[in-house]
Amino acid sequence: MERQSGNLGCSVGINTIIAVENIIESVNLKLQSFGPNQEAPEFQVFFNDHVSNDFNTLFKSLPTDKQYFAAGVPGLFQGRLFPKASLHFVHSSYALHWLSKVPKELIDKNSPAWNKGRIHYTNSLKEVRDAYSAQFAEGIESFLNARAQELVSGGLMTLIMPCLPDGISSQCAVFAFKDLLEACLNEMVDEVTFDQTQ
Repeated sequence: MERQSGNLGCSVGINTIIAVENIIESVNLKLQSFGPNQEAPEFQVFFNDHVSNDFNTLFKSLPTDKQYFAAGVPGLFQGRLFPKASLHFVHSSYALHWLSKVPKELIDKNSPAWNKGRIHYTNSLKEVRDAYSAQFAEGIESFLNARAQELVSGGLMTLIMPCLPDGISSQCAVFAFKDLLEACLNEMVDEVTFDQTQ
């Protein structure tokens, strides 16, 4: 018996490995609850992220005593990655809020949604928020349609992502880090541009 699991948006850190081990441990504990003579399944885990992800670093972090077979699957998770009805479990943690692309309206200086080079929508115009929202809706719909085809009948999916309830302002103090992140990234870009002109 083989069980296949996909961890979408895995990056390169230890968090993805801990999540996989927790999932496998939970399945094995559930199996043991059916009685002592249950045949242990084999697990195939697919780690997914962008093609630019450093899968070598991820694979070097895998424990030597892992209880699963591991493979890397590069590509955008907003589209199909696996054959139909091939996954028993899908896990994605803090990855779905990243958009597959920047909405074109945000980079068009003639658009009412032009975001003036900013990387987020905090304190922005309604048109900017609407552009981000439309891009997210398109991406999440594509993601869910792809997973609906890839999961086996009765398969499970766990999605963990940051969000705000309706009516809660994105200007909460917890989101103030975005302004700092934006300033740091812009400064880094300016330094690289300056160095290249020297």
